[in-house]
Amino acid sequence: MAGVNIKALRLSSSSIYVCLILFLLSEYVPSVTSEGHCIWYGTCTPDKVKAQGKNTYCQYDGPPKPIQEASRAVIEQLCPEYANGPVCCDSSQTDVLKSNIQIALNILDRCPSCSDNFKRHICAMTCAPNHSEYLKVVKTEPYNNETNRILAIDYHLSAAYMEGTFTSCANVQMPSTGQSAMDLMCGQWGSASCTPQRWFDFMGDVTVPQVPFQINYKNGTEDGLTPADPKTRPCNEGIEGQPGCSCMDCAASCPAPPAPPPPHRPFSIAGADGYAVIMAIVFVIFTTLFLSGVYCCNTPENIVGVVSEGNQEMTTNPTSVGWSVDQPDGATGATFFERLGAETETKLEDFFQWWGCLMASRPWIVLFVGLCAIVGLGFGIRHMQVTTNPVELWASPTSRSRYERNYFDSHFEPFYRTEMIIITSKGLPKIEYTDDDGKQMLFGPVYNSTFMLDVLNLQNKIMALGNNSRIEDICFAPLTSPFRGPVTAGDCAIQSLWGWYGNDPDEVLDSLEDNEYLRRILECTKNPYTCLAPWGGPVLPGVALGGFLAPGEPLASTSRFHEANALILTFIVNNHYDKDKLKPALEWEEEYIKFMTNYTANEMPPYMDIAYTSERSIEDELEKTSKSDVYTILVSYFIMFAYVAISLGRYTTCSRLLIDSKVTLGLGGVLIVLASVVCSIGIFGYAGVPATLIIVEVIPFLVLAVGVDNIFILVQTGQREPRRPNETVAEHIGRTLGQVGPSMFLTSASECTCFFLGALSDMPAVRAFALYAGVALLVDFLLQLTCFVALLAIDTHRQNANRFDVLCCIGGTKSEAGGGEGALYGLFRHLYVPFLMKREVRAAVMIIFFAWLCSSVAVAPHIDIGLDQELSMPQDSFQLKYFQYLNKYLNIGPPVYFVVTEGLNYSHTDTQNMICGTRYCNDDSLTMQLYSASRMPNISYLAQPPNSWLDDFFDWSGNRECCKYFESNSSFCPNTGSSCKKCNIPLVGPEQRPSESDFERYVPYFLQDNPDQSTCVKGGHAAYAQAVNYKLYNRTRADIKATFYQGYHTVLKSSRDYYSAMRAARSVAANLTDMIRSRTGDSSVSVFPYSVFYVFYEQYLTMWPDTLKSMGISVLSIFIVTFLLMGFDLFSALVVVITITMIVVNIGGLMYWWGISLNAVSLVNLVMAVGIAVEFCSHLVHCFSVCGGDSRVDRAATALTRMGSSVLSGITLTKFGGIIVLGTANSQIFQVFYFRMYLGIVLFGAAHGLIFLPVMLSFIGSPVNKQKLANQMLRGKEVGVAETSLTRVSDGQYYRQYIFDAVRA
Repeated sequence: MAGVNIKALRLSSSSIYVCLILFLLSEYVPSVTSEGHCIWYGTCTPDKVKAQGKNTYCQYDGPPKPIQEASRAVIEQLCPEYANGPVCCDSSQTDVLKSNIQIALNILDRCPSCSDNFKRHICAMTCAPNHSEYLKVVKTEPYNNETNRILAIDYHLSAAYMEGTFTSCANVQMPSTGQSAMDLMCGQWGSASCTPQRWFDFMGDVTVPQVPFQINYKNGTEDGLTPADPKTRPCNEGIEGQPGCSCMDCAASCPAPPAPPPPHRPFSIAGADGYAVIMAIVFVIFTTLFLSGVYCCNTPENIVGVVSEGNQEMTTNPTSVGWSVDQPDGATGATFFERLGAETETKLEDFFQWWGCLMASRPWIVLFVGLCAIVGLGFGIRHMQVTTNPVELWASPTSRSRYERNYFDSHFEPFYRTEMIIITSKGLPKIEYTDDDGKQMLFGPVYNSTFMLDVLNLQNKIMALGNNSRIEDICFAPLTSPFRGPVTAGDCAIQSLWGWYGNDPDEVLDSLEDNEYLRRILECTKNPYTCLAPWGGPVLPGVALGGFLAPGEPLASTSRFHEANALILTFIVNNHYDKDKLKPALEWEEEYIKFMTNYTANEMPPYMDIAYTSERSIEDELEKTSKSDVYTILVSYFIMFAYVAISLGRYTTCSRLLIDSKVTLGLGGVLIVLASVVCSIGIFGYAGVPATLIIVEVIPFLVLAVGVDNIFILVQTGQREPRRPNETVAEHIGRTLGQVGPSMFLTSASECTCFFLGALSDMPAVRAFALYAGVALLVDFLLQLTCFVALLAIDTHRQNANRFDVLCCIGGTKSEAGGGEGALYGLFRHLYVPFLMKREVRAAVMIIFFAWLCSSVAVAPHIDIGLDQELSMPQDSFQLKYFQYLNKYLNIGPPVYFVVTEGLNYSHTDTQNMICGTRYCNDDSLTMQLYSASRMPNISYLAQPPNSWLDDFFDWSGNRECCKYFESNSSFCPNTGSSCKKCNIPLVGPEQRPSESDFERYVPYFLQDNPDQSTCVKGGHAAYAQAVNYKLYNRTRADIKATFYQGYHTVLKSSRDYYSAMRAARSVAANLTDMIRSRTGDSSVSVFPYSVFYVFYEQYLTMWPDTLKSMGISVLSIFIVTFLLMGFDLFSALVVVITITMIVVNIGGLMYWWGISLNAVSLVNLVMAVGIAVEFCSHLVHCFSVCGGDSRVDRAATALTRMGSSVLSGITLTKFGGIIVLGTANSQIFQVFYFRMYLGIVLFGAAHGLIFLPVMLSFIGSPVNKQKLANQMLRGKEVGVAETSLTRVSDGQYYRQYIFDAVRA
């Protein structure tokens, strides 16, 4: 992204730069000081001087002479004030005047008032009859025996004229370069430092090519001379009734700019953060009301069956109803929804009990069928496609940025490929230099001569790289053409400081004394157009130098370039829409990276430090990163797998340690988790849906979290539910599955629905993750109900036969299996739950968690949006170092293209006026609006006005020396073709533009014509060859389709800068689109901005809406599924949704405090967090809904006792070890977005699920469903004892779990 400025190099200005020098116009100087007489007449130019392109005049001290007929037409055209004669110039002088002044007029004629003012002093100097009044010859040399030729003069001009002319010309633009004309015409000073005196001094400097002799411009009255004072007019006043110059070329013509919008102010109340103040008020109100309710409202709580024995809380349990176990219809007072919910619960329990018996009775057949299904589905992995292209990952194929990128690439070819090297010094001192004014200057250490020569050596080595593909085969060479022969390495547009020295080391070695070689740096950084590189274009100091701007300082022509701390080499390579044409470039880039890797490791001088990149490096490094972190991921998963395998067993005595362990079962469960991921990838492999590295890295973690939790619940419930007398293993497992199956189904259905709806996201990476995760969770649930149940049956048979785990062929002792509860279960039952259910503790928990929630809500709006490029690279990547150097040293913004889609007829004057920026163009034309936007860079993020091919075409067509054709076939001929015929395009109308037919005919000529410093500086090939998309019809007529207008963004550093620049550019483009459509009535034509980074940063424009949409869809889907599967239990569904929302919001707070930005990666993690949060909530809430008890507190305590240990061991402890390992990953993305967020997801989920949720249920949990309790009683009566899904064994006896369990075993 850093090499984006490249296109500025295409400036046809490469010729323009020197042409400007042609302001040798000053060649037409006089001499002799005789009042009312001439100082010269005729030309006296030796052959050797003529060979240099210069013409000098003959000294003549005499009266003016009549106008020669050969001169009359030129004088009438250029100097009409002297058309009546006599004059001090002959036809040879007027010929020189015409050829040389035309070069300046090509630049200045955009503003006729400026060019007319400018011509006046040239005409007064060349032909005026009274030279001697203001011209003085100060140096001559003999030309022949009779005549001297003039070598130097003093030209006395009034300060008023110099100021007026300079002011009228100061803002004239050069559209092809995006620069001011003064950047080309004021020498080393450029437009920023140019003054009237400096401008005229440059035009009279004999060292400037083609200035024939020294012209000393003075504005005093010394030597008895009176300064010439030609009349000037301001640029906003037109000539002879014509309009004044456009706003683009004349500041005085511009309307007052609109007032800038007020700066964005953060939301605040009384000077404090507004969100924090609001949440503090909400917290105080909630806490007051809550504590008042807890301690002041002691309303007795109604219970089912008996009166509460205590723990009176703010509950709403239904009043006691009178029904008994013997009533066949159950609870007579149950509502319709209670009966419906109870019926749903009963049907689910019956189904899962039947299913469990079926699967456990034929375990080997089930495993065989399951294995066949896994192999069949997993075979699709062979067809898996992995996407690593960042564009394909983060930008939707239907997104605006993707559409605009594809449109641009298909119509104009993709943006150039950039190979960049940023070179800094280590331990070198700054360099002292004294300029011509005696000012002491300190140059940056990178200007050390030895250091610079090493940089040149490196540059030459890179230019020589390649065997099959060489730099000249792939480079961008804007000034080449079919008429110049094949491209050479010297034609390649290389942005390097050495371009200012012609890539010649002698230019430095010969000027080492007093560090005189640094003078060139000062001159070329002030005006790079006076120091053209060997390839013919300028080396822009903002591109070739780095580290000279302070933070927040904008780039300007007056920036302190001499203080640069980095030299930057940029090699520009052509890109292609047809990827098959990229093979040579990819091969060269691969060799270039190998060379740079070796150079930095073995050849780089000790006083040098280098960061480098190539166009392919990001994608290569991303692929490399994914491979390097495979080992970290595997270690993380191995730790989690080992924990699962070991912790599933219930160890009672040492003698039965190897019998009661469940390593084999645990490994089987883990393999089922992996098999579900494999099946998911295989299914989408068959379907042709590409995978991403995020899927490979994240989904196993997600499925492990969900799947292992279900495994723990199923196994530990079975361990706590002893087999009944005469009950087979299959029946026991079926009964166990009947108890926990509805809860497993609830969580799995919620998560699958959540992820499948998450696939509605437009972001490809999020959509792919959601699809793969949803299918993986679905397959995992099905495999748990089949294969894992079968494995559990086999393992139970092994354990009953007292055979060792793993080594099942070895038998153990026949000692009875110990009863009792697991250690973690006992910890929950006897210590943790009684403590948590104390009234004071519960009140404190509610207040603490609400305070936590409020603080997270307050900081969530301040979460940074974006993804710094550095985070995508591993710590040891050369690309990471490049990103760091890029952010630190690069001082120029990326180019931006404003694309006008096809549909306009550019040959029509109305259309032209709607687009162009010169005279007669509309005030709100496209070019004018872009220029106006560039005047407010802090709002528009445009650093300079975009160029306009249409304006330059008008100037090109008006120059008789530009357009030429081969007489033999009327085809295009370069403007340098001496044997070609001139087109002499007639200009029509007051605008003086080509007719419609000539426009269509000659636009292709303009786009093929290279600028030339001596004949035609406005040739459009270098700057606009790719800017205009057209098709030829009738073989000679161009039908112009899409076009673009190129400008530059301001310096962009952070993600916020990038997406803010895109937003501003789109706002400008929207105004342009409205203007064009309102004038044409054609809604198919539009204007859009394009820059290479837009496709990556577009997501951040809508990141908050996308995040809220994804979270909303996920939470809503969970609410609906929970509401339905829990028998239309609104209370339970709301409790689940509230808890999940709190978890996600608090993770948002963690993101703020831990520096985790909001982007596509973190959004995927947030979607995953919703899925994992279901596991922390739904099991407990479901258990609570079917529990009976004296009060909500009792029911919450029972639910937490039963499910808490499984949730803690199945999710929290399983993940914790693996997450810690992720913190050691080499990839920064893993460290920031996976380690930090995963740790937060697990810890926050556990805190809310095991602390906050039981407490909230004890206050506002769902009322007891009387019909469910009746059904449970009937189930217990059918077996002769009250052994329902809720009964437990303690010390060999059944104890009463509910207050209505009156029957003992």
